Formats: sequence, structure tokens, C-alpha cells
Amino acid sequence: MAAPNQPQKSTYDVIVIGAGIQGSFTAYHLAQRHKDTLLLEQFLLPHSRGSSHGQSRIIRSTYPQEYYSRMMPESFRLWQQLEAETGTTLYRGKESGGSCRKGEQGELTQTGLVVLGPRGQPELEACRRSLGVDEVLDAAALAQRYPGFRLQAGKVAVLDSTAGVLFADRALRTVQEVFRRYGGTLRDGEKVLRIEPGATVTVTTTAGVYKASRLIITAGAWTGAFMEQLGLRLPLQPLRIDVCYWREKQPGSASLGSVSPCFLTLGLSQAPHGIYGLPSIEYPGLMKVCHHHGSPIDPEKRDQAPSSAPRPDIGILSSFISSYLPGLETQPAVMETCLYTNTPDGDFILDRHPKFSNIIIGAGFSGHGFKLAPVVGKLLCELSLGEEPSYNMAHFAITRFPGVLRAAL
Repeated sequence: MAAPNQPQKSTYDVIVIGAGIQGSFTAYHLAQRHKDTLLLEQFLLPHSRGSSHGQSRIIRSTYPQEYYSRMMPESFRLWQQLEAETGTTLYRGKESGGSCRKGEQGELTQTGLVVLGPRGQPELEACRRSLGVDEVLDAAALAQRYPGFRLQAGKVAVLDSTAGVLFADRALRTVQEVFRRYGGTLRDGEKVLRIEPGATVTVTTTAGVYKASRLIITAGAWTGAFMEQLGLRLPLQPLRIDVCYWREKQPGSASLGSVSPCFLTLGLSQAPHGIYGLPSIEYPGLMKVCHHHGSPIDPEKRDQAPSSAPRPDIGILSSFISSYLPGLETQPAVMETCLYTNTPDGDFILDRHPKFSNIIIGAGFSGHGFKLAPVVGKLLCELSLGEEPSYNMAHFAITRFPGVLRAAL
């Protein structure tokens, strides 16, 4: 909730709606630039209703798309800057000297990311090129490094030694604390009821009415509803994701669990949307392995989904684990849920509203935005201040979706 010493006021330079990791980093950058910023969150913090909760996310350099891999060096740098500002460890990964950092549980952990896929698969090759490496590992070479993995015929692996695990809950809490330290105002438990556009934007919540010359909307799965209010129909699809944790058949025997690398798959016929995994910080001794896809859902009804609802992702994951991670049980020990908000092409939306140029939209992070939040926040800050963005924004423009402008104007 708002800190007791934060006075109730109604006028700000910028209002940011949505205090997940993207909105919080956006507000952080604005406050760092001495903009009087209000960050609004509909739920009481901390909460698990959106896309930014949980203790762990993968951070990696490699991407099939060059426009993301170009952002990752700055993203790593900004995460490290936040660590330095606060004296807080926010991720576990390989340091420049090749040693391992101690994680939250105090254990030394192997680091890096294994990218698995068919030999010659275009996205896998793009990942290899993004890392500037020539080597791909076959089944024997991968098993020598990581005995828990068993590659199937025709499959190879690429290693990203820069990758690691972000401590997600801690990262979110830390960036919000620094935002406040810079003079920002965070008000949680305030649901936005209405947005009135204009030269001065008016935002009405369950607790008050606020005005600002600029508005940034980073409301995750709720962004589409706000866009409808503003005459814009964005192709955003909220999905409920099953977050699954899997137990070793014989604890400590399969080189998995807390000492495994992260991994993701590309181009496997049994999992066209991809599968990813990482050491479980939430449940030590288990491994988090998830399908990078889910079931369409109304975010307002997330908790109403019946527990007996079909979960085809579990079958996909069980089949994958039985083939590629034989040291794990084939039924999850723990299941939780998370929300993705996907675009049709899987790329973010980072753009101005086509009719109201002082309203900026950050949405559609499609399950891969957390690691890039420091750079996304910087870009949304730049857009809101009318500055030239630091990166080419063509892949994130609203205009790539036909019909959206006609609905808006």
C-alpha cells in the first residue's frame, strides 16, 4: 500500500497503471529522470494474480530474434545496476571469471542455458549465431556436461553460458522500493475504473481521481479492457499457464533439481510452442518445467476455473520429460498458475496510442518479458517523454496489426 508518509495528492507528471515488473521499471526510470510519478496497482501487494509473481525467471542472452538479443547486454547491465544500488542479489548466473554465484538457498549451482532442438532448425541456428558460437552439442557431449539430459535422435543443443535465474519476487520488490526512494508514489489496492483522455489525462480509481499530462498503461492481462475504453482493439490474448514442478525419481541421482542448468526447446514437433525449465527456487529439490503456452482465460475469472478442467499441457510435459529428462517423475509434484498475455506474433507492443499521443502502451509480453523489463521500462519512459527510443521500435508497433487503427479512429 502507499507508504504512510506519502501524502494524498491528485496531480502528477506521469501516471503508470499496473505495478508488475514492466510498470514498476517504467516508473523507476521516470522517477530517476525526476518525473513526479504515480504507480497504480489494482491488487494489494504482493499478489499472485498477474504475470510477475513467483521466485524465479530465466535470464539469457540468446534469442532467435536479433532485435531482442541486441537488448540483452543493456538488460544485464541494468539488472546489475539495480543490484549495486540496493546491495541486493537479484539473479544467479555465471560471473566473468567462470565461477558461480551463491543463490538464495546458499548452494553453489551450475549455471547457463541449454537450448534444445532439431539439428539445423532455423531458430536454433539463430540462437547459435546470436551467441557467436560455432559449437553444437550432440547427445553424448550434452550428457557428459549435464547427465540429466537425454537428447533424442536428430536433436542437438546450444549452450548460453551467460544465462541464469532471476529472483523474480525479490526483483519486483526491489525496483518498487527504489522507485519510492526516488520520490515516486505507489498506490496499491486501487482499481482503475475510468480513463478520460485529453491534453491532461484523468484517471478515476476506487479511491480517488488523478490527473497527469502523460499516462502509461502496463496492466498485463487487463490491458485489453483499458484499450477498449480508449477505442482501440488490440489482439491481446490472456492465457492461463500451468507452472509445474517435478520431483527426481532418486533425489540427487540425476544431476537435476537445484544443480541443473536452465533449458528451453525450439522446434520440437511434440511441443510447437516450446518447453522451458529451470532449477526450482520455490521448491528446493524439484525442477520447474513448463509448456510455453496455455488456455485462454478472462483474467477477472482466473480463480473460477474448475480444478477438473482439461490440462493438455500436462500430457505434453509428461511425454517430454519421459524422453528428455528420464530422471524426473512423469507427473508434477506441485502445480501453480500464472498469466501470459500473448500477441499473435509473440512480440511486445511498445507504442503510443494512435489517437492520444500522450498515452503509451506496454503490453503483450507473451511470456518472455521479465528479463527485458529494465530495457522495456526505459523505452516506455522515452516514449512518454517524447524522446527518440534507444532501439528500433518497428517490431513493437501497433500498426503491424491490421484493423486496429480503424477501430481506434
